[in-house]
Amino acid sequence: MSRRSIFAAALLALTAAPALAEVKSAAPGGFEVGGTVNIDASPARVWTVLTAPDAWWSHDHRWFKDSTLSLDLAPGGCWCERAADGRVSRHLETALVEPDLKLVLRGGLGPLQGQGASGGLTFTLRPEGAGTTLTWSYIVGGYTPGGLEAWAAPVDGVLSAQIASLKTRAEIPD
Repeated sequence: MSRRSIFAAALLALTAAPALAEVKSAAPGGFEVGGTVNIDASPARVWTVLTAPDAWWSHDHRWFKDSTLSLDLAPGGCWCERAADGRVSRHLETALVEPDLKLVLRGGLGPLQGQGASGGLTFTLRPEGAGTTLTWSYIVGGYTPGGLEAWAAPVDGVLSAQIASLKTRAEIPD
């Protein structure tokens, strides 16, 4: 599939709002965001794409230009971003791996890295006919000046867009 076709499919996925995502709660000390999306691909296919974040995580939401993302599935493994010039960012670490079923990551995404905040990002896959229902949640707690509740909606927006991209990528046959 051409790069232009992949871009068009991603744009369509974002405008079609395939995920039911929401801010579930928000308070000065933390927030919970999450949602559910049906993906027309097997749990094994969704797992393969999910665990290769460079294939679906937007370059617009990375620290470094021209970087790559990787995910080490060993306990304590790194969801890391590496720039060509050697800069590295540890976004999350692996807490739980149940292949084709569940992935739990811990840490602070994006600007939350520099705050006194951390969270658990959980992905659960459930077979649904010939496809997969992916449920995700990111529960964050800690301290940041002004409170964490202001972060809930922007984080939900970014994660919802990434999940839409994951859906699009998983539905593209290899």
